[in-house]
Amino acid sequence: MTNGVEARPIIGVIASRFPRPGSDSILAGIGEQYLLAVEGGGGIPLLIHLTHDAAVLQAHYQRCDGLLFAGGGDVDPALFGMAPHPKLGTVEPLRDEVELALARWAIDDRKPVLAICRGIQLLNIALGGTLYQDIPSELPGALDHCASSKVPGRAHVAHSIALQAGSWLAERLGTDELPGNTFHHQALRDIAPGLRVVGRAPDGIVEAVEGDGPGFVVGVQCHPEDLWERADVRWARLFAGFVEAARRYAQVGV
Repeated sequence: MTNGVEARPIIGVIASRFPRPGSDSILAGIGEQYLLAVEGGGGIPLLIHLTHDAAVLQAHYQRCDGLLFAGGGDVDPALFGMAPHPKLGTVEPLRDEVELALARWAIDDRKPVLAICRGIQLLNIALGGTLYQDIPSELPGALDHCASSKVPGRAHVAHSIALQAGSWLAERLGTDELPGNTFHHQALRDIAPGLRVVGRAPDGIVEAVEGDGPGFVVGVQCHPEDLWERADVRWARLFAGFVEAARRYAQVGV
């Protein structure tokens, strides 16, 4: 292993579970674009599988210099004190359990966190926030936030994202507005203590948050892992900045 590789920070990416077609066995994994985006940003992605074994999970966590929480299914509304909405999708209790533990450990330790789509929702819940469980039925007149899922590919940009001037995201991406793709029917409702809204869609839906304390905490509702290579290369700066924060954490713990 070269010194250059050794110096690259380890980014834990939490996996999901999928049934193997034609079999009763289960696959563990995540979309490859998350891993490629971390690698492209200068990090080494490490897949963290879902487990009930706290010692195994803690060992994974200790090896990581940063954590990426990826997209996926709905989070159990019981975790933020609400009854299930009729439009609630499939929930994955073990993934909720694992990701909530990892998110809270990371926030407490000021370990860098990047949260994408489901990830931004999970982050908000981990810190005490709530969600709209179904945008179309709870927010009549909102944009179609599943629009990108209705065309081929995943890089279709469906609406603009207005970024707060002076936020880390606005400074890093070099703009106060840019287009994003959209694949979600849920959204942040009550914002958790410790987070501040730094991006919104034209209809007011929260599209980005940052931590308001020490440490790197950034969440986005869009899927920049599908945009950074070709559709809008500015998103590559998000992953590079996240990896830079993880490198600093590995060196000095902040």
